[in-house]
Amino acid sequence: MSSIGGIGGAGSVQQIMEMRQQLLDRSRLLKELHEAKAGGAPQAAEQAPPGGGFADTLKTALDGVNASQSRAEQLSGAYERGETTDIAKVMLARQEAGVAFEATLQVRNKLLFAYQEIMRIGV
Repeated sequence: MSSIGGIGGAGSVQQIMEMRQQLLDRSRLLKELHEAKAGGAPQAAEQAPPGGGFADTLKTALDGVNASQSRAEQLSGAYERGETTDIAKVMLARQEAGVAFEATLQVRNKLLFAYQEIMRIGV
């Protein structure tokens, strides 16, 4: 079971920063290609970055959020059944899952905005 590194953990922040950098790189590449086509000079496209690329990073981040939510559900269910009495642990897990989901939602919003901006570029 993978973890997202807790609330504000280094793992989740690092993943988001990697995704941000990949988006910036792709955006720069698209801009260069657009300028090259406008100028008539062909330009070679970059190869996919080593280490898995954007899709793998996104999948890893989403798997971490899913694991966090599953853990919160398990702890909540255990508390409701009377199997555990540590309410602080349950509430912390639920808050962690909530923050992870909100961060994922914000990343999705930024990706959607970036996609819409790219689609507005005339080719």
